[in-house]
Formats: sequence, structure tokens, C-alpha cells
Amino acid sequence: MRSGEGVLVTDRGEVVAELLPPGQGLDESGVPSGLMALVRKGQLTLGASNEATLYPKLSPLLKRHRAAVLLGEERGTR
Repeated sequence: MRSGEGVLVTDRGEVVAELLPPGQGLDESGVPSGLMALVRKGQLTLGASNEATLYPKLSPLLKRHRAAVLLGEERGTR
């Protein structure tokens, strides 16, 4: 680890964990190296960015405090 090398932890020949020196767990895109390895093998497709600006702002479906009223009605006198 001190020399900058990672260590693979295996269970019956299958890699189950990867120990890396600090700062080497993510690539420049911020994606964990294990996920990038699956992408390179064609076993995984990365999803789109999860930035709030990419999605339209939705209006509330219920009026304010309506959910609490509905829960109170459902629960009764429990």
C-alpha cells in the first residue's frame, strides 16, 4: 500500500474487495474504479448524472400537511 499498489481481496478465487491507497479509489470522473472495470468489460452501463438541474421541478401532488391528515385517518386511534 505504501508504494502505491492496490491489494485485491478474494474469496475462493473471486475478487470481493479492493484496497487502494488514498485518492486512488475514484477515477477523474468520480466513478469508483470497480465500476469502471465492469464498464470496460461491458457488464455495466453507467447512468446519467444525478444533478437536480437536469430534471424538471415538479409541483406537489397534495396540499401542505395533507399527508399528515391522511396518515392520521389511516391510523385511527392506535
